[in-house]
Amino acid sequence: MSEDLAFSHEELHLSNVKRMGLMGGTFDPIHQGHLVTAEAVRSCFELDKVVFVPSGQPPHKAGQPITSKEKRYLMTELATVTNPYFEVSRVEISRPGASYAIDTVMYFRELLRSDSEIYFITGADAILEIITWKDVDRLFENCTFIAATRPGYNLSEMERNVKKHLKPEYLKKIIPIEVTAMAISSTDIRRRVAEGRTIKYLLPESVEVYIYKNDLYQTIGDNE
Repeated sequence: MSEDLAFSHEELHLSNVKRMGLMGGTFDPIHQGHLVTAEAVRSCFELDKVVFVPSGQPPHKAGQPITSKEKRYLMTELATVTNPYFEVSRVEISRPGASYAIDTVMYFRELLRSDSEIYFITGADAILEIITWKDVDRLFENCTFIAATRPGYNLSEMERNVKKHLKPEYLKKIIPIEVTAMAISSTDIRRRVAEGRTIKYLLPESVEVYIYKNDLYQTIGDNE
């Protein structure tokens, strides 16, 4: 599948959305853990939509090899196309420069109704680094964070980090949710491909086919 097939503009359907999930990530590649997490949050919080936002230039991965943004976008489209509640946005891969969560949240804040709620879905490990995020106070003013964790994950470190560095009321805007499939990782999938091991059922079959058809992750550290 050619990168030329990538959409050239946004075609999101958000006019009647009151509760939207926002799931950002490198998605290199997207896998069942991402999808199960998004669906679990959608169901638990009765969201009208979950929008996946592949990162353009993730600042926390500067200098690391990353698959081209169009390939990552297409894999995300392939993975989500069968779920009517899921959509994929090009906002970060179309925006020049580094991809910051606050810019994306405010982009969707302008698209949605004034009374709409935004739920920012991320991993609990990412929450530990939230104090380093750009305009973190403004982020908490405009969205609620859903921290996806593996069963048995110790939340005490996350809570201590938030209490130590952020306003106390922000802790109420971080809601943990256990997701079994969080044990799956993109790093492990890339390593498995490079080592010739199976990745079947770790990610949608359409994404698996795309990876092999485009010779992605053939060697460890090769993400071109």
